[in-house]
Amino acid sequence: MPNYKVIYFNVKALAEPLRFLLAYGGIEFEDLRVSREEWPTLKSSMPMGQMPVLEVDGRRVHQSISMARYLAKQVGLVGADAWEDMQVDIVVDTINDFRLKIAVVSYEPDDDVKEKKLVTLNNEVIPFYLEKLDAIARENKGHFALGKLTWADLYFAGIIDYLNYMTKTDLTEKYPNLKAVVDNVLGIESIKAWVEKRPVTEV
Repeated sequence: MPNYKVIYFNVKALAEPLRFLLAYGGIEFEDLRVSREEWPTLKSSMPMGQMPVLEVDGRRVHQSISMARYLAKQVGLVGADAWEDMQVDIVVDTINDFRLKIAVVSYEPDDDVKEKKLVTLNNEVIPFYLEKLDAIARENKGHFALGKLTWADLYFAGIIDYLNYMTKTDLTEKYPNLKAVVDNVLGIESIKAWVEKRPVTEV
């Protein structure tokens, strides 16, 4: 079994899908949490100077979705063939598009510009994505692809707290099929055990 380390700040955010996947597979890993004070010193040692980083037997890689896809293959949460893999990837990429559209508004430094962007985000972008994703989850009976548990479900459940934090709302509250996706993931015993022991963080 390779030696795994997940390196990130003391938050869930982009690293939590990685932690969920490792927990799901019963894979031991070091959960290394970097403080904001430590980060400037460590930044140059990270690929592309960013986190999260996954370290596998001393080899460090970046790009959270690529890392999640790799771990999904290790724990058997991918499709049976290239076509099925694409069905999963499409949902993950769509969720990530949604995250980026939220983030660009959430991290807008100009308050006046942010206020204007929030109108479009809240009235158009968020409802559009949530309705589309909820329909996909309904069609797949509480999952995002192939009618069964895949890493797309764990990816969404892993970042939903971060999305809620950025939007200052509960995005699944009015979307029962999205809530079912999250509940199905959090109901998995190995993930439930991880959630119970992980550090308590706001996001």
